[in-house]
Amino acid sequence: MKKYLLWGIAAVLVIAAFSVFSSYNRIVALDQNAQSKWSAVEGQYQRRMDLIPNLVSTVKGAANFEQTTLTQVVEARARATAITVDPTKLDAESIAKYQSAQGELSQALGKLLAISENYPKLTATENFKDLQSQIEGTENRIAVARKDFGDAVQSYNTNIATFPSNIAARLFGFSQKAYFKANSGAAEAPAVAF
Repeated sequence: MKKYLLWGIAAVLVIAAFSVFSSYNRIVALDQNAQSKWSAVEGQYQRRMDLIPNLVSTVKGAANFEQTTLTQVVEARARATAITVDPTKLDAESIAKYQSAQGELSQALGKLLAISENYPKLTATENFKDLQSQIEGTENRIAVARKDFGDAVQSYNTNIATFPSNIAARLFGFSQKAYFKANSGAAEAPAVAF
């Protein structure tokens, strides 16, 4: 009788160990996927940053263009490139700092593009039109990359919060990853006046 009991206990321990290791492997795969998706987000933001010097150079050619606006774009780009996030530590604070710097750059770019409409000679140039189109396309790519990152984080966070993966997550020190959050005021519809 003792022999069967020992075999039963051994079988339960083997199954539990297999479950923990299987959960660990799944968590690692989901963690790597989230890091990969984060890399794609950074890549799209980098693409936008790479376009900015060409845009600024093109706009500088416009007579009497608001120098303050160009300076704001250049400074916002410098701040945005200074912020990096360790993909192994995708915590709320790191992502918030990154998102804030990128948001400042988005605002500066938006202002630059809006003001550029006051310069018909500038907006008529092919180079400006091409850069504007590339920036708009990049903004769309950023939105897609952020959504993909959010989906990857959701899968990872769900996995480490559910049984039995939560045991492996605690044993091996895996923790929740942060999402991008909507910018303040994003829930309010903008006022449109004609």
